[in-house]
Amino acid sequence: MEAQEQHNNSRVVKIDSVESWDTYFNQATNQGCPIVVHFMASWCIPSVAMNPFFEELALTFKDVLFLSVDVDDVKEVATRMEIKAMPTFLLMKGGSVVDKLVGANPEVIRKRVDGFVQPNGAYVA
Repeated sequence: MEAQEQHNNSRVVKIDSVESWDTYFNQATNQGCPIVVHFMASWCIPSVAMNPFFEELALTFKDVLFLSVDVDDVKEVATRMEIKAMPTFLLMKGGSVVDKLVGANPEVIRKRVDGFVQPNGAYVA
């Protein structure tokens, strides 16, 4: 699977095709694993600036699957998830979007993810 090629032991999986999206999404959904997705674009400075923060979040919340989707590389996924602006962060559980955050606001994103996944590992919808 191409998407498993991660950089520097990153916990963020870069989605590079509809097939890899479907595989990771379905596997996490079937296992009851929450998903946080960063929809970004390489030309969007705020999107690129959020990458190190997103990596840090992934290291903090180890029971969550973190996916990164470049909207230009995987347009079909961005369309399917109704992404209109970058960066957009989706918090997903059970195959559904639980929360959607648009913009590069690390403090708000961290609080929302923290509320989405309790520190004791219990998932909150």
